[in-house]
Amino acid sequence: MLPSELIRTVRRLEITTRRAVNDRLAGQYHSVFKGRGMAFDEVRLYQPGDDVRAIDWNVSARMNDAYVKVFSEERELTVMLLVDASASVGFGSGEKSKAEVAAEISALLAFSAVQNGDRVGLILFTDRVERFVPPKRGRKHVMRLVSEILAHRPQSPRTDLGTALTFLRRGLHRRAIAFVVSDFLEPQRRHELPLLLAARRHDVVPIVLSDPLEQGLPDAGVVLVQDPESGETAHVDFGSSSVRAEYALAFRGLRQEREKLFSRLGIDHVELGVEGEYVKPLVGFFLRRARRLGA
Repeated sequence: MLPSELIRTVRRLEITTRRAVNDRLAGQYHSVFKGRGMAFDEVRLYQPGDDVRAIDWNVSARMNDAYVKVFSEERELTVMLLVDASASVGFGSGEKSKAEVAAEISALLAFSAVQNGDRVGLILFTDRVERFVPPKRGRKHVMRLVSEILAHRPQSPRTDLGTALTFLRRGLHRRAIAFVVSDFLEPQRRHELPLLLAARRHDVVPIVLSDPLEQGLPDAGVVLVQDPESGETAHVDFGSSSVRAEYALAFRGLRQEREKLFSRLGIDHVELGVEGEYVKPLVGFFLRRARRLGA
C-alpha cells in the first residue's frame, strides 16, 4: 500500500469506527470492562447518611470536624490488540479479506478504549511476534496502531498463537484486556496451554474471524488449491458431494473443538464473519458478557 493510500485508508477507518463507537459501542465497552477498583479521590465534610467507616480520623482531628474519604472508580485499563498477520488471515473470497476486517475491528476497539481513557497497545504476530507497540493513550496513538496493522508485511506465512500469548504473559505484568483477533485455524492443542496461562493473568477475549468459503466448499468441479501457510498444493474435486460433506464436517469439528476449549477455560469469545456488519455482533457480545458478569 502506497503512503498516500495508507493515509486515506487510516482516515476512512477513523471516521467510520469513531462514528460507530460514539453511536453504539462506547457505553457497552465501559460497562463490561471496568476499572481496576476504587481509588482515593478527596476528603469532604461528613454528611448525614455517609458510611461512618469512611471517616478520615486524622483529617477530622486536625480540622475539628468530621471528614470522610471519597473514592472514585479507577477507570484506566490497559488494552492489548493481538492481531494475527499470518497468510491464512490474508484470505478473502469477497470484497474484504480477514486481514482488512481485522484492521477495522482493531480500530473500533482501540477508539472505544481511548474514548474511555484507557491505554492501547499492539502485538502483530505470525509464528513469531513481528511487531510490538507498547500501550499508550490518545487518538494519535490509535492512528499509529491502525497504520502499523495496515502497512505491515509479514515475515512469515505461518501461525503460532502460543508465541503471541506467551509474549503477552511475560512482557506485560500489569493486567490487561487482550483482544486476540485471528481465524484460529491452527490445531487447538498447540495454543491451549499458552491460552490458559495468559488467561490467568489477563482478560483474554478471542475474536474469531471467518470467511464464508471456509465454512463450505462451492460446487465448482476440480480445483487446484494451495495452503497459504505451508505452500502445499493439491487438486480437489469440489464437484463431489462427499468431498464437500467431509470438508464441512471437518470445519464444524474444528469449530466445536475451539468452542469447547474456550468454555473449558472460562473465556468469552465472539465470532465474526468478514461479510456483513460486525458492529452489531460486537455490541451483542458486550451485552451478553455484561449480563453474565452482572454489570
